[in-house]
Amino acid sequence: MIILLISLVALGVLAAMYGKFIHMDTETPVIPEASCATCDGANTKCEQECMMEAAVKDIQYFDDEDLDAYAGRQSDSYDDKEIEEFADVLYTLKHDEVKEWGRSLTLRNILLPDSLKDEYMLLAE
Repeated sequence: MIILLISLVALGVLAAMYGKFIHMDTETPVIPEASCATCDGANTKCEQECMMEAAVKDIQYFDDEDLDAYAGRQSDSYDDKEIEEFADVLYTLKHDEVKEWGRSLTLRNILLPDSLKDEYMLLAE
């Protein structure tokens, strides 16, 4: 009788393990939800989705409203004083704000001066 009971328990354990093993391949893996803050530039789809998301939201300013005067200008047309205005904002941003500032400029049709593009890219990484 005890042997029969132990056999039934063992069979139940084996059946449970087999069932878990069979369903292991079919379960949907849990993927952490991505946000625009986690976009690292390697995933183009992420960057595009974040830009589309940002396009329907209010534009975020970084104490840089005066840069709106440069909307529509070419990136190679800024003089030294104007470049300094951009640099003042760029160098006071927190690391996690740099990409958001770039999106803000894009949505406001403001091109970053050519001389600051390399520094922006380094800070945005």
